[in-house]
Amino acid sequence: MNEWLKKNTAKLREKWSSWKPVQKVILVAIIIVMIVAVVVMARTSSAPTGVPLFNIGIADEQMRQDICFRLEESNVKYSVSSDGKILVNDEATARRMRSLLTAENLVPAGIDPWDFLNVSQWSMTDFERNENRKQAITKAVQAQIESLADVANAEVVIGQPDDALFAEDQKPVTASVILRFKQGSDMQYNKAKIRTVQNLLIHSVVGLKEEYITIADAEGNELNNFAGQADVDRLTLVERTEKFKLQLANKIRAKVLKQLQDVATEDRVRNLNVNVDMDTSKASSDKTIYTPITITPQDPDKPYDTRVTKDSFVISSQTVTKEWTGTGYNPQGPAGVDGQNPPVYSDMSNMIGKSTETGVTQNTVVNSEHRIEERMPAVDRITVSVNIDGTWRTPRDPKTHQYIIDDDENSIRYGGVKREYTPVPAEELENYAKLIQGAVGYDASRNYLVEVTNIQIDRTAQFDKDDEAYFAAINRKRTIVIVLVGVIAILLAFIIFRMVSREIERRKRLREEEILRRQQAEREKALWDAKQEGVEVTMSVEERKRAELQENAIAMAKEHPEDVAMLIRTWLMEDN
Repeated sequence: MNEWLKKNTAKLREKWSSWKPVQKVILVAIIIVMIVAVVVMARTSSAPTGVPLFNIGIADEQMRQDICFRLEESNVKYSVSSDGKILVNDEATARRMRSLLTAENLVPAGIDPWDFLNVSQWSMTDFERNENRKQAITKAVQAQIESLADVANAEVVIGQPDDALFAEDQKPVTASVILRFKQGSDMQYNKAKIRTVQNLLIHSVVGLKEEYITIADAEGNELNNFAGQADVDRLTLVERTEKFKLQLANKIRAKVLKQLQDVATEDRVRNLNVNVDMDTSKASSDKTIYTPITITPQDPDKPYDTRVTKDSFVISSQTVTKEWTGTGYNPQGPAGVDGQNPPVYSDMSNMIGKSTETGVTQNTVVNSEHRIEERMPAVDRITVSVNIDGTWRTPRDPKTHQYIIDDDENSIRYGGVKREYTPVPAEELENYAKLIQGAVGYDASRNYLVEVTNIQIDRTAQFDKDDEAYFAAINRKRTIVIVLVGVIAILLAFIIFRMVSREIERRKRLREEEILRRQQAEREKALWDAKQEGVEVTMSVEERKRAELQENAIAMAKEHPEDVAMLIRTWLMEDN
């Protein structure tokens, strides 16, 4: 193999050297073009492919942006082709998102149902094509419904009658759906999810109307009868209201609790209760409000009311004066009947008199406001109650700076640490109440209630635990002191023992050295005396060795006294 490779390499080199520069450039260019083509093909083949959400491009840019934004909210990866088509990863995602877009009415206008369902058409006879078309619609709708997260299985029957000659004879398109739900699904009672299935059918089947759609569960209960779900909606509204009231109360409670704990300690603020009363009923009112006309507005720099108002303005007036002079007329009643007038009026009959009548007519203008209000659910009343404990102080003995022990036998804290309680002043309680009123937006006209109390909290368990820890710390300190004193005493005894032992050893060593010195002195004196007398002294071998050892020991003792002392001490200890 190596020989074949070497032979072919040698041939290529010979050919390369025999080629002209133009031929070499052409070959290099061909190789570069082939490499670029392979890279482009690899990138093109590795480009991600997707399933179109709709089979046609979306020309409306705003609609396309709305759909893309909804896909981003659902964390669905997508891409937009050059012709406006939106591509997703797989068919399951496409079905799920088509169902979601249908429920939210985000299906682009002008999309054909076949394109919406991503169903291919066949080139067959009209009858076969229509039958296949009906089956394709049914299967596609069934697949779309089963792609919903709450649906385990769906059975779909779509009735598409043949075209009639006259419009009044045309039978309507019908649809019947039986749904089986997954475990734990609330779709059976959720009207919005049932409407999703209904909208999916309306958008999928041409000519299908809402009144000809029947959606039922496995037991045959009709689910899209929204008129009969008023009671369910009412219960749902009550649940939502209670949940909203609880959320609002928790929000107010957290706000008030934070403000109180910033002022007082966290341990002192207890039993914070917040209740919110709401009226969820709807009410409409039509009323006309008359207000005075403002002549001079309110001066913002004045704390009191400086407005000048007037109830009305006269825009026109008319005065009419009537005067009458003549004989007074006193009616007597019908002919032949006596009059019933009193004598005073009868005596004034046929008398000449004069009367004057004056009338004034004025047209005035007033401020009027016509309001048509619809009262929505709102907060009627908020009640807040909180208990704030007083402060506890633990006095100390000024001499020992230790806590004072309660020695009162009648006290419940007898034998424990003495503590003093100081209640919260009334003025401070009022300030706490004002703080809470500002936090909740107090409104006296709506009967808001804020109660701040000072009830002493039973801290017996806490004080017992603290006292136990305090006395345990005292006992621990005493034990440590006793142990330290014992250790110090033992150390002192050991030091004294060592000092006495060393002194005894020193004295013993000095005594032995004195004895040896005396013996050596006597021996030297004897030798000197013998020498003076001329007596030849002969020493045995042992005595010479002994003398040499003594001389060496003396020399070593002079040079290294500490080492010699240690050696002698060791000998003495071994002898003992």
